[in-house]
Amino acid sequence: MSGFSARTGFPRTWNPLARALDERRQRGLPLLDLTETNPTRVGLPAPEPALLASPGALGYAPEPQGLLPAREAVAAHLASRGAHVSPGHLVLSASTSESYGWLFKLLCEPGDNVLVPAPSYPLFEYLTRLEGVEARTYRLPRAHGFGLDVEEVAAARDTRTRAVLVVNPGNPTGHYLHEGELEALGRLCAEAGLALLSDEVFSDFAWDEAPDRVPTVAGRELPMLTFSLSGLSKVAGLPGLKLGWTHVGGPDVLREEALARLELVADTYLPVNTPVQLALPGLLAHAPRFQRALLARVKENRRRLLQARPADARWDVLPAQGGWSTVLRVPLEPGEEATCLALLDEGVCVQPGYFYDFTGGAFLVLSLLPAPELFSAAMEPLVRVLATSG
Repeated sequence: MSGFSARTGFPRTWNPLARALDERRQRGLPLLDLTETNPTRVGLPAPEPALLASPGALGYAPEPQGLLPAREAVAAHLASRGAHVSPGHLVLSASTSESYGWLFKLLCEPGDNVLVPAPSYPLFEYLTRLEGVEARTYRLPRAHGFGLDVEEVAAARDTRTRAVLVVNPGNPTGHYLHEGELEALGRLCAEAGLALLSDEVFSDFAWDEAPDRVPTVAGRELPMLTFSLSGLSKVAGLPGLKLGWTHVGGPDVLREEALARLELVADTYLPVNTPVQLALPGLLAHAPRFQRALLARVKENRRRLLQARPADARWDVLPAQGGWSTVLRVPLEPGEEATCLALLDEGVCVQPGYFYDFTGGAFLVLSLLPAPELFSAAMEPLVRVLATSG
């Protein structure tokens, strides 16, 4: 079709699962939705709305990198996690998705590529293509618990690769970056002149402790240009307030040049509204309360899932270290989509692994965010349908 760019010509055909789900909703049939990941819809603590009505909320004093008190609040939040950074090395945006767009503009010419993990959340193909950039995948081997294998990263790059993207912890795999993985990745990036983009939106949600886990690359002395991304959507459970942040790190000369260029990009858009920036100290002060409640919910739902699994089941709950989701390995027959459709017939909605580019088996992805009573109600039909697989 003439008149439109190829980069916006994404497929819009519904798959059988989407059609079946829409039909069920149109008929008003009950649904136990184990794909729900919106933290504002599952009964978790929210901050006081009055925080957004602070004095000066209707004023306008644009700062390309974001208002200094807001960046200081982010720096204090990172310091509470052991990452000591300068507010001057932070850039605020309306979301991590917008931050990605800015970073692809900063690092890539049209036709260049960035390396993205697989399996992972199916967003990067859209974000890169909209910027005229190619997403080249590197596999996260299941033998490594879906952790990073630097040889897979090296094999995926070519002469037009400009950056490596890691998701820490993986979504939905829940594997954190570990020190040895980061060290090997740092050597590769420094030798090849690649930047590192670290998506850390779920990093606050570890299920346990591990001594060699990398919670964030922010504040680390690393040999390559680094960008650490996060925001209110996950950190405080407030996706509607639209505020993300990027910490810029790495060698001084590279970092200062990146910040100068990002300032111009940010000044072109100025996307973050004043009320949310003024409220940010209070919103981040609320984050620990939200995170405690969410972690209790996630761990309890995962416990219920493990408890519901029969000892002789032909499906497994894969090991993970954090995040909001869990992954099931299920029999190859009748397949991911057929299993999801059979579960939907029983009123349970889950996602197939192919949504996230899983390979080498059949997988289902479940959110651990739903209210415990809903999650528990889904266990009996889930176990019953999976018992007929294989």
